[in-house]
Amino acid sequence: MPTTRRYVRRPSALELATAVAVVVALLTPSAPAHAATKRLVALGDSYASGVGTRTYYSDSGDCKRSPYAYPVIDAARVGAVLSFRACSGATTTSVLNNQLGTLSGTTTHVTLTVGGNDAGFSKVITTCAQPFWASDCNGAIDQAQSFIKNSLPARLDSLYRAVRTKAPNAKVVIVGYPRLFNGEDCNAGTYFSPAEETRLNSTADLLDTTVRGRASAAGFAFVDPRSSFTGHAICDATEWVNGLSNPLSESYHPNRAGQSGYANLVDNYLA
Repeated sequence: MPTTRRYVRRPSALELATAVAVVVALLTPSAPAHAATKRLVALGDSYASGVGTRTYYSDSGDCKRSPYAYPVIDAARVGAVLSFRACSGATTTSVLNNQLGTLSGTTTHVTLTVGGNDAGFSKVITTCAQPFWASDCNGAIDQAQSFIKNSLPARLDSLYRAVRTKAPNAKVVIVGYPRLFNGEDCNAGTYFSPAEETRLNSTADLLDTTVRGRASAAGFAFVDPRSSFTGHAICDATEWVNGLSNPLSESYHPNRAGQSGYANLVDNYLA
């Protein structure tokens, strides 16, 4: 029988080179994908700017922005580029008018603590710290609670809409307020009664409940610090909040330990 000769086609040089390149690519570990840069804008009042820590950036002026404030701590933890806009004394209106300038479509995260100044909470505390015969603590509390119930929700809604419009892709984290008192008054210069402290804590509860409700309606996360601050109120063995202080502006604000406590809660939402 005649022998049948079989011809095998040899791959071309180009085909060989391509095959080698594919094998090398499969065997070579791929470089890790680089995560998108986190861009955090920190908004709000003195609780967000870090008043109470006693150390402030020299260029922050009356805003008293502190390197120990929770937004600074958390930005460092998660590797975010921080735009620190929070300012002592801020209200919903001043945040709306003065702090939203760096929000954009590239903003990935926003933190915001505001509402206490709208309700005049610092004035309420100042009133209640006086002897009962010299002030109307219950009247001041009643007025603040009425404002929180009837006026604050609309202000928060307006601000939250503006934040979402300017930062459409950001995760927005609304941060609440702690209860300040534990039922006793250990400061020589103040005259809080146990009943007054209970009503002041109830006002903080009302404020947090109101802020949480509006944050939820806007689709924002809410951080509630109250349970974490339990056992760390003014006059507790380990205070996270300053009592009556010198200078007076440091009073009734989270100290460095309190800001760290805030940071431990907030960073869970930034990871």
